[in-house]
Amino acid sequence: MWQNPQRGWFLAVNRFAEATPGLHAPIRMYAEYGVALFAALLLLAWWWARRDGDPATMAAALWAPLGTLMAVGLNQPLVNGFHEARPYTLFPHALTLVARSQDYSFPSDHAVMAGAVTMGVLLTNRRLGIVAAIAAAVMAFARVYVGAHFPLDVVVGLLFGAAVALLGWLAARPLLVAAVTGLSHTAVRPLLTTTPPDRAAR
Repeated sequence: MWQNPQRGWFLAVNRFAEATPGLHAPIRMYAEYGVALFAALLLLAWWWARRDGDPATMAAALWAPLGTLMAVGLNQPLVNGFHEARPYTLFPHALTLVARSQDYSFPSDHAVMAGAVTMGVLLTNRRLGIVAAIAAAVMAFARVYVGAHFPLDVVVGLLFGAAVALLGWLAARPLLVAAVTGLSHTAVRPLLTTTPPDRAAR
């Protein structure tokens, strides 16, 4: 049901890519290496959680990368199960700005990663989460722009990644908060909070 519309959407974006050669280099670089930005956002979320001093906030910051790994891992059976061909397989003459991968297209691993990071960061810091959401939307567009995915590949990927991160957090939150609270009384305390022990005890 969705195949014909989304193929039309892909071709529309592909025509836009053909008409904007000046954007090829930056969008291709972001589509391939933008994962580094999401890693930086995870690091920033942890850093700000240390300053916050709230065990729940730090637990969310620690969950964010774990939830991302879980989402990407769970996505692999989906990718292999759906067997959706890449756009350049169906449209050999479409503009493709990245190397042509042999793996399947749906859902997009990059989008799953971006959606999971966004949710994890939102759970830690709302303002930083908004930045992550914008970065995730740009990543989703970039993966279609460079010809690596259909639109639904990235939309479903974003939603799946965010859902896994959120549901995992709801399930793991009590355990993670308890772990952070307990570890804050050990030698690893400086990794969890900048609040001095005597002030935290008051």
